[in-house]
Amino acid sequence: MEHTLDELTQAKRQIDSTLHKLREAIATLESKENPKRYQSQLTLAKRRVAAFELANSLIEREIKELSV
Repeated sequence: MEHTLDELTQAKRQIDSTLHKLREAIATLESKENPKRYQSQLTLAKRRVAAFELANSLIEREIKELSV
């Protein structure tokens, strides 16, 4: 499936925004008095960060290929 440079750029922007929010949520949960209580939320957020970072790198690769 082919995507335009505009579509890829917008998707990357949205992923970057979501990553920022997830990282803030992780920091907040880890700073709580009893972070073990939030272990499942932390695990989920960290897995989402990893997945979005992967998606971001793939989008960046596609953007570079379109820019050549």
